[in-house]
Amino acid sequence: MRSSLRPPVDREWSRLAGKASAMTFAAASPNRLVIIPVLGVTQIFAWGSSYYLPAVLAKPIAADTGWPLTWVVGGLSLGLLMAALISPRVGLAIERHGGRWVLPLSAAAIGIGQIGLAIASNLTLYVIAWLIIGVGMGAGLYDAAFATLGRLYGRDARSAITALTLFGGFASTVCWPLSALLASQLGWRGACLVYATIQLAVALPSYLIFVPRVAPARPARPDAAHAAQAPIAAKPSWILLTVLAVALTLAATISSLVSVHLLTILRANGVTLAVAVALGALVGPAQVAARTVEMAIARRHHPIGTKIASVSFVALGLSALWAGLPLIPIALACYGAGIGLESIARGTLPLALFGATGYATLMGRLAVPSLLAQAAAPWIGAILLERAGASGTLAVLASIALFNVALTGGLVWLVHRRRAIAPSVPG
Repeated sequence: MRSSLRPPVDREWSRLAGKASAMTFAAASPNRLVIIPVLGVTQIFAWGSSYYLPAVLAKPIAADTGWPLTWVVGGLSLGLLMAALISPRVGLAIERHGGRWVLPLSAAAIGIGQIGLAIASNLTLYVIAWLIIGVGMGAGLYDAAFATLGRLYGRDARSAITALTLFGGFASTVCWPLSALLASQLGWRGACLVYATIQLAVALPSYLIFVPRVAPARPARPDAAHAAQAPIAAKPSWILLTVLAVALTLAATISSLVSVHLLTILRANGVTLAVAVALGALVGPAQVAARTVEMAIARRHHPIGTKIASVSFVALGLSALWAGLPLIPIALACYGAGIGLESIARGTLPLALFGATGYATLMGRLAVPSLLAQAAAPWIGAILLERAGASGTLAVLASIALFNVALTGGLVWLVHRRRAIAPSVPG
């Protein structure tokens, strides 16, 4: 009798235990309505305090200190170089422990670096401050934020990544006017101190309070992890990884070069400064609009479709500018839409192709060539403008963009060949 009653009792205990476990998981599951706005707002000021800072403050700094403008702007390139060097370790740290401690490190490094900029009395201290900011960029910009979301939500992180890029699209829109206002009222050193305060007093505690802890990742063999969670049939292909890395790096190169030299290119074509600024302002809203559309239709297509649309829009926009077509606003809107979609593809495509296990580590590795390219792109652009002029520079950019279209076509072929495309995971 006792033995005949045991199985139902065991089943009942298992049912209750499973229900309790599910309730515990639901209670512990990070609330997207909290996590996304917190990471979104901190991303705006992380970008504004680092990547977008020289666009407004470089000339006031050079005028006040007498330092060469090339070196003033070059501080950002050195910071990006530092970010590239630490990115693999950042990805590995997030993979093992989540972003709860890595993201606060980013805020602390950017804040301390901003203080360093504010008190820099010579060019050497200024460069050191940018190297510290570079640590913050490597530990806290998109790649680290995407890796954190991947660690929190796994294969369901796609919609969270897309939503985060909507916030990031407002970084220049918010921080360029804010930087100009602060510089006019407090001077460039005062502006740096305000950004330091935002990082140390707002972003850092926000990360500590709202980014949840996650269980340490269990070590697993890469092949087994990928085979279990990714839609790739067998072992991840080094050819597929290489093509993906090159496609992402080319897109980052174009974006970095154009963001620095767009106004110069437009003015070389006979556009006044006021008109060039107004035209350049179209890129930001186009990015946000494209990301909004992507968020609305993301469930209906695989992330590789986002990548195809991204490289196509960028190539179309740059080719139209190079051809000298009179519809400059439409060309810039196409370019902006493509760059906006690229940010989403950068975060969602590796997740869809290779799965959640190892995603943070992979993002750290993929960030290295992109950050190196972004560090070199402004200098390369300056050389191109000097030797080939605006038209020649646009020709080179359009050629790179068209090559990236072909490369993405090759990526699609590789994915199909390995039967990696499956219906996208909702979320």
